[in-house]
Amino acid sequence: MTINTKKVMKNAWRITKDRNLTCLRLRVPGGHLPVKLLPLIQEIAERFGNGEVHLTTRQGLEIPAIPFEQMKEINALLVPFLEELEVNIGVLLEQPAQGYPAAGTRNVVACIGNNVCTNAVFDTTALAKDIEKIIYPNNPHVKIAVTGCPNDCVKVHMHDIGIIGQVEPLYDAQRCINCQACVKNCAKVSTGALSIVNYKVKRDASRCIGCGECVLKCPTGAWTRGGQYYRVVVMGRTGKKNPRLAAPFLEWAEREAVLRLCNNLYDYIGKHIDRSLPKEHVGYILDRTGYPVFREEMLKGVELGPKAKTANYLDFAGYTYDKKCLFD
Repeated sequence: MTINTKKVMKNAWRITKDRNLTCLRLRVPGGHLPVKLLPLIQEIAERFGNGEVHLTTRQGLEIPAIPFEQMKEINALLVPFLEELEVNIGVLLEQPAQGYPAAGTRNVVACIGNNVCTNAVFDTTALAKDIEKIIYPNNPHVKIAVTGCPNDCVKVHMHDIGIIGQVEPLYDAQRCINCQACVKNCAKVSTGALSIVNYKVKRDASRCIGCGECVLKCPTGAWTRGGQYYRVVVMGRTGKKNPRLAAPFLEWAEREAVLRLCNNLYDYIGKHIDRSLPKEHVGYILDRTGYPVFREEMLKGVELGPKAKTANYLDFAGYTYDKKCLFD
């Protein structure tokens, strides 16, 4: 059959190596899926596909081996799925049963968060869903991830925007028995931000990353979790050209500032993207415009709060595929 491949892909369907079959892609913001939706997923996989479902690296779902001519019928079946996950509600009201209106901006991924994990310092799923409502639907190729602590189980350092939970540790010297459990643990598993001065613990704020390990190890409750903040890393990427880890952009930021940053990213992309290309990853736009321009436009209208700090420069760790340099 004759199909418009660009329209198919924008509607969140894949072009596969089998010219007669496509693959349905399902967004699952924050990786959290109510089990009542599983029968619908099973129905689509068994009725239209080959009975299998693929769990993607971005916490979404893909149902393979679906004939192209079934797309319209399946899009209509997806309405309860999209409504339940609050995906694309505004567009759904205008265009019911049309499926996904865009696929460029990828599913927001998140670790399991503090609903389960003792290390996580906030509800990652809730933040991922709020970000999803701000950034989707959109065509630019953008990847955003959320992790509950600096362990970074979800690999936010490989995303365009990575959000890491931070907690301000509060110290009550009257409860401290100088056991040094917090100091030893910080040195062993974190950044060594704690030291003993006159039999009491001193925290080096310039080294503290807000992981909360001191709180977890204190036997007397001398350390407690204070305010909730976020560290933001930017422009990590994989790919053929120049893979690299994201670099710290902002720390000790408040929730509203993080949401505003995610929104501002699209204004920055729209202003500077190379429209002669089929798509352009955001990191390459930053490389072209320079960090000062990126910082100014990302922080436009953002209230950072008294504790927030912005990086003076971005120090990326990556490499290029210069074979002579690497292997000769």
